[in-house]
Formats: sequence, C-alpha cells, structure tokens
Amino acid sequence: MGLPLSFEFFPPKTPEGAERLRGVRQALYAHKPEFCSVTYGAGGSTQEGTFSTVREILAEGVSAASHFSCIGATKASVRQQLAELKAMGVRRLVALRGDLPSGYGLGGEFQYASDLVAFIRAETGHDFHVEVAAYPEVHPQAKSPDADLQAFVAKVRAGADSAITQYFFNSDAYFRFVDDAHRLGADIPVVPGIMPITSSAQLMRFSDACGAEIPRWIRLRLQAFGDDIASIKSFGLDVVTDLCDQLRNAGVPGLHFYTMNQSAATQEIVGRLELA
Repeated sequence: MGLPLSFEFFPPKTPEGAERLRGVRQALYAHKPEFCSVTYGAGGSTQEGTFSTVREILAEGVSAASHFSCIGATKASVRQQLAELKAMGVRRLVALRGDLPSGYGLGGEFQYASDLVAFIRAETGHDFHVEVAAYPEVHPQAKSPDADLQAFVAKVRAGADSAITQYFFNSDAYFRFVDDAHRLGADIPVVPGIMPITSSAQLMRFSDACGAEIPRWIRLRLQAFGDDIASIKSFGLDVVTDLCDQLRNAGVPGLHFYTMNQSAATQEIVGRLELA
C-alpha cells in the first residue's frame, strides 16, 4: 500500500485471550506492519502482561513498541523498566502520562509525559524511538485547546521522535492540529490513530471516556441501525475506509490502527485501501 501501518493491541487477561490474540496478530502481519504497540493499564497495572505480549511479538519477528506511562512512577522504577525493555530488544516506546488509578493521589516523580520523554532521552540517549500521544480534538483534561497544544509542543521539545493521535472521524481536526503544531515548531511526524467501527455501544462508551468526537451524522446513523450488527459493521467499514483514504491522499506519514485485539475490521479496511 506504500503507507506505513502499525497495529495496537492490549494485554490479554486470560490464556484463551492470549491464544486468540496470537491468531489476530498472524492475520495482521500479512500487511507487514512497521511495528505493533501494546498498551499499559492505569498506573502500570498491566505491566507484566504488556511486557510478555511485547516479548511474543518480538519473538514473532515483528518490531514491538511498549506503551510506557509514568504517573505514580519513580525515576528508579522507570530506569529499571527501561533497562528491562532494552534488554528484551525493544527499540520503540509510546511515552504517556497515563491515567491515574482510582483513589490515587498525584504521587510519583513525573507529572507530565514531557517529563518522561526528557528522562528517557537523558538516561538512554537515542536507544529508543519515542512516540507520544496527540489529541486533534483536545485532551479531555486539558484546560484549553491552547494549553493542550503547548503540552504537545513540550513533548516534542523534550525529544519525541513522532506522535500517534487519539482516534477521530473528522479529518479537519487532524489537519488543523498538525498545522497548529508546525506553526509552533513542533514538526515531528503525526500519525493518525484509526478506530474501526464494529459496535455502536462500545464506540459511544469509548468516545465519551476519551473525548473523541463522533460526528452527529455518524452517531444518528449508528443509533438508527439499533441491534442490526451487520449494518453497523458495513456502515463502519465504509466510513473508516473513506477517512483513511482522505488521510492517505493528503500524505499522512502512516496509519495506526486501534485493533481492540480483533483482526477482521482492520484487515478489511487495509484490504480495501490496497485495492483502491
């Protein structure tokens, strides 16, 4: 397809989930991803699962990026985890502030993702390619759009190599964000995050939680389908493939798919793009 692809997975919680994810990965490897990333729970709660999934991906001959969150962490704990990841052969990190576990005060020695990026650079030089998050529709906890943009610029100045966005369905928000960041000198590649639509209830729940906007016309169409899962999936494939096509035609640096540990929708979208 000529456009770099990457796929995100979350650490499975059961042996059956781990087995299923192995099959999903093999199906998606056919599209030759640049890397696969593995998420990290609130306060690093899934660290063990994250690292073991990363190990498996590396053993399968594919580049793996570990999510790495710093909220509640100490410099000593981060230093030790960086050494462990480096020893495993990880060369790419997705550096995040991370979500606070419930009932948790603002502890730890890192307050922002930019602090973590600066620390990774100071400790490990350029041993890792450091990805950061970008929010075209503004981080849900940001005080203002400008404050959010400044937080992104701070991560770039701290040494981020590239960024992956929160998913969106409105490409204008992405283009505006990239233009605004460039104007402030933050000109690293910003790869759009893509969320296949396979379930309307799940999409609404996620989007409300992470501040991603579902355009009204998409929301109303999904609601109109009710429990008709086949129609939801078919409509979702059309909408997301069209979005990816717009982004590709505009010359984005890659596409990063939030797979939700499923392969069918992502494969279908990528297959359509390859045919187009």
